[in-house]
Amino acid sequence: MVRSAEPSGYRELRQSPYPDDSQSLIIGLGFLQSRLVRMPGSPPTPDDPLNTERTMPTRENISSGSKYEPTIGFSRAVKVGNIIAVSGTAPIGADGKVAGPGDAYAQTKRCIEIAAGALEKAGASLKDVIRTRLFLTNIKDWEAAAKAHGEAFGNIRPACTFAQVAGLIDPAWLVEMEFDAVISQ
Repeated sequence: MVRSAEPSGYRELRQSPYPDDSQSLIIGLGFLQSRLVRMPGSPPTPDDPLNTERTMPTRENISSGSKYEPTIGFSRAVKVGNIIAVSGTAPIGADGKVAGPGDAYAQTKRCIEIAAGALEKAGASLKDVIRTRLFLTNIKDWEAAAKAHGEAFGNIRPACTFAQVAGLIDPAWLVEMEFDAVISQ
């Protein structure tokens, strides 16, 4: 074994490529392997490469009460740390029926309203949205959907994708949307 420069509380050992304990991190160094070993009595630090006790930011599932959430097994939105992902959002009215039947503009507005409510529950708003995706059953409806999108996001200007899909869960849905948001620190 050859001892080399070491961070506080660690020593680096160069030896055969076969690890003999679970507290090591193998790093390839040509024909030798370098193994970082925590010294006895040294507590792990947050940036410790051997720290198996790192904590993830808290996950929060946000529900809109949609009848599809328990059936499909999804949340309207999921927040982890300062990142929020809003699931595919369909134009479902408060009464549970399709909002704006036959009207891509009205359906897009409803999708944005639903997402805005989920973002608010997560401590965010539309201004925190960094990406939107619009799924249209007929790409010819893109201008009507774009008008509603522009009214909500004209000054925010998130990354945005419009795509035509073969169909959505309910044939009366012309639009479904997804949203990604990051709350500024």
